[in-house]
Amino acid sequence: MRRGQSGCMCAVNVNMEEEQVGPLDGEFQFKKNTDGTINKEMVICTHCRKEFRFHRSYSSLKYHLEHKHPGSSSPKATASLRQTTLTERRPMTNSTKEKLTNTIAEWIAKDCRPISIVEDKGLAKSIRVASLDPSYKPPCRTTIMTRIHSLYETEKKKKEEALSQAEYVALTGDHWTSVSNTNYLGVTAHHITKKWELVSFALTVIKTEECDFASACAEQFQTVARKWDIEGKITIIATDSAHNMVAAARILPYNHMPCIAHIIQRSITVSLADSGFDAALAKCRKIVGHFKQSPANLVELNAVQKSRKETEEPLTHDVSTRWNSTLEMVQRLSRNQAAIKATLSQQQHKLVMLTRAEWDKIHKLETLLEPCRYVTELLGGEAYVSCSMVLPALRHLQNTMEVSDKDPAYVVKFKEKIKDDLTSRQQKINQEWLKIATALDPRFKDLKSLPKTEREGVWTTLGGMLRDESPRRSQQTEDGPPKKKMNLLLQLGSDSESEEEVQPDRAIQRYRAEPIIDMEDCPLRWWSSHAGAHEKLAPLARKYLSAPATSVPCERLFSVAGHVVNKKRAALLSENVNKSVCLSDWLEDE
Repeated sequence: MRRGQSGCMCAVNVNMEEEQVGPLDGEFQFKKNTDGTINKEMVICTHCRKEFRFHRSYSSLKYHLEHKHPGSSSPKATASLRQTTLTERRPMTNSTKEKLTNTIAEWIAKDCRPISIVEDKGLAKSIRVASLDPSYKPPCRTTIMTRIHSLYETEKKKKEEALSQAEYVALTGDHWTSVSNTNYLGVTAHHITKKWELVSFALTVIKTEECDFASACAEQFQTVARKWDIEGKITIIATDSAHNMVAAARILPYNHMPCIAHIIQRSITVSLADSGFDAALAKCRKIVGHFKQSPANLVELNAVQKSRKETEEPLTHDVSTRWNSTLEMVQRLSRNQAAIKATLSQQQHKLVMLTRAEWDKIHKLETLLEPCRYVTELLGGEAYVSCSMVLPALRHLQNTMEVSDKDPAYVVKFKEKIKDDLTSRQQKINQEWLKIATALDPRFKDLKSLPKTEREGVWTTLGGMLRDESPRRSQQTEDGPPKKKMNLLLQLGSDSESEEEVQPDRAIQRYRAEPIIDMEDCPLRWWSSHAGAHEKLAPLARKYLSAPATSVPCERLFSVAGHVVNKKRAALLSENVNKSVCLSDWLEDE
């Protein structure tokens, strides 16, 4: 009896629910008769008011909703009728997973992340939340490595294609030692495209067993050149002034450009060591050490800076091998002078503060070193022409170091020392290359950075280069149409030889007659619009303006390598180091 009563009660409840709501959770309503009673054999669609006969079967009603009203959200409808919500989504398709895997591989390569990051639970959770797919699993390390190798080969082919179309290629090279005490040689390539765009990218970071011998260094450069098939296109190699690099450059059949930034920094170091700034700088270093070696002292300094509404910045030491670090140290001390004094007055210390005269020395040193930083940063760029700016920049530096009657004795001593040291070092750099590069830059072709007695000699040398270049280019096109060959024969015996001799001079005269462009203008943009009018000089402009003034591109390359070969990845294979560093550089440009 209880079972029958229970079943009867359930049926009554269902009937009452359907009378109130209608079939399929209210998607349909029962039709009312004229007398107000409910006709349970007829239902009406709540969306289109269409009538249907109803005999306790939902098939026809579901079919109607599926084809006429796909937006229906009835839980009794089929799964295909239900819309996805903001909190749930169907699993990702295979194509989407494939794209995501490639993107993860590119991210790891571009930002120098360790391969093991795909095993982080946080990464998997983040992707699941973002994709709304709780079943997603990140790819394994082997899959990512395979994709990175494939990505490297794809990007390498693009670089090889670019180098195959380049007429001249300049290189920079430098050695670097990893945390695992492994030596690497980094090489970057620089060339100007047919569209007059300066292109720079990494070629390799190869492991080297020997880097101290000149012959070994030279062979390493030759190996890189052969591997990339650019032996006949290399014009110049920029390196630092290390003895092994300079000696290797003498062996190689290419021009050599010592790093101008290294030269300037070395002159600064030598001049500071023999000047009147020694005592003041020694006190500055002790003050910086007082706050850097004690976290408690640094906290007190930051509190004072905050109370004075000043920027909470740490002090920094100067390092002889870190460019412009002395200037950075004294500038931070000068900006925080009041906060430092206030902090030290609250502490018990044995520091000897700078006197007013020594603070004056520090301020004058800032004025002296600021032009050096400006020149160093200017010549260290790789996205613009820098080689042609070396002589004007050094001339500017010499002018700023001219002694005046108002200069105190210690300033005079520093200026004279750095001028003499720069002059002696400048004689060892590739002057001939720099002069031609300056002349081919429409911003500096007046050659005011050179003594007047040397200016005409540059144009004479350039004219000789044009004469040497003409036979080489005529040999490249000697398989031209017979008509051109006949014209050459017709010229034999005429006085056109004298005409050929003056053609380079006329080309140079036309170029020199062009107005000088502003410093803010791009010389490559100028050549792009004037190459047709100066077609004889254009190839030389591509050759000389593509050379970098410094080895800074390799310095930046090793900065990336330091992130790749860290303590957690000290055992990384040299092949993978090369691919990771190069990919990070190549993908940065895209």
